[in-house]
Amino acid sequence: MNPCCVPSKKRLVTLGESVRAAETRARATGGSRDGMVRLDGGKFLMGTDYAKGFPQDGEGPIREVTLDGFYIDKHPVTNEQFAEFVAKTGYVTEAERFGWSFVFQGHVAGRPELVDARVPNVRWWCKVNGSQWRMPEGPDTSVAARGTTPVVQVSWNDAAAYAQWAGKRLPTEAEWEYAARGGAEQKLFPWGDELEPEGKHLCNVWQGRFPEEDTAEDGYSAACPVDAFPANDYGLLSVAGNTWEWCADWFHPTHHVIASKVNPQGPGTGTARVMKGGSYLCHASYCNRYRVAARTSNTPDSATTNIGFRCVMDVG
Repeated sequence: MNPCCVPSKKRLVTLGESVRAAETRARATGGSRDGMVRLDGGKFLMGTDYAKGFPQDGEGPIREVTLDGFYIDKHPVTNEQFAEFVAKTGYVTEAERFGWSFVFQGHVAGRPELVDARVPNVRWWCKVNGSQWRMPEGPDTSVAARGTTPVVQVSWNDAAAYAQWAGKRLPTEAEWEYAARGGAEQKLFPWGDELEPEGKHLCNVWQGRFPEEDTAEDGYSAACPVDAFPANDYGLLSVAGNTWEWCADWFHPTHHVIASKVNPQGPGTGTARVMKGGSYLCHASYCNRYRVAARTSNTPDSATTNIGFRCVMDVG
C-alpha cells in the first residue's frame, strides 16, 4: 500500500477499530454568502468500487446518501482571504507556534541548509524551520504574489478557526463529495472518467516520475491560482488536484458502513481528520487520490504545502 503524499505530525498512527456515534455538528448560518454556491442537496451515490483505488482507505462501498441543502465556497480559501482573517483577529497558526512545517523536497532544492530533517518512509517531505502560511516553502519565500492561490500550511484546527470567524463551518465529507462531483454520478473526476480528455489538462497534478521529476506539463509544479482550470458543473473551482481540502469528519475506514445515510458524519472521536481532492503532488504511479471519491486523512495539527480548505454554510 502506498501512503498518501502528505505527512503528519504523528506519522503512521494506527486508528482504533471501535466506532462511536458521530459528533453533533453545529449549524452555521451567520456568514456572508458572497463567493458561495447554493446546492439544494438531495440523493447521490457516494464512494467508489474503482479497481485501481484504495479499498483500505474506505473508498467503498458505493452507497446512496441524502443531504440537506447547503452553501459552499466556490473555491478554496485563498491567501488574500486568510490574510484578512489574520489581520482582523491576530490569529497565529499552529505552524507558526511550532516554528516549522513540512515542505516538499522539490521546493527546497538548492537550499539544503533549510532542511532540518526528513520524514521516514516519505523522505520527499522535509521539516523546514520557519515555514508557515506567509512563507510556505521556508523563511526566504513569500505569498505576496500568490493572493488567489489557496492558503497552505494551515492545519485542520487553523481551518476550523477561520470557518468559525467567517460564520461558516468545514464541510462534511459527504457534502464535499456531493459538491465536487458537480452532478456527475459515479465518474472518477468532475468532468468524466479520463484524467486528460483529448490531451487537455483539467487539474493541477503531477506529471513525470514521482517524486524526482515533475515536468509540470499542466503549467504548475506547486499550488496554482484557484481559477487556473475550469469549474465543475456546479460552478466550483479547484476540486481535483491543486491542494487537499480539510473536511469536518474524523477519519475511519469503515464507519460509513453503519453511519446514517442522511446527512452522514464521521465517528464521534478519532486521531485524524478526512481530507479530499488530492493535490499537485498526486500521480497515477503512486497516489491517484485526485479522484472525487478518494479520501485520506491527517492529524488535526498537521500542515504542509499541499493542504488547504474551503467552507460551507447551512441554508438558513
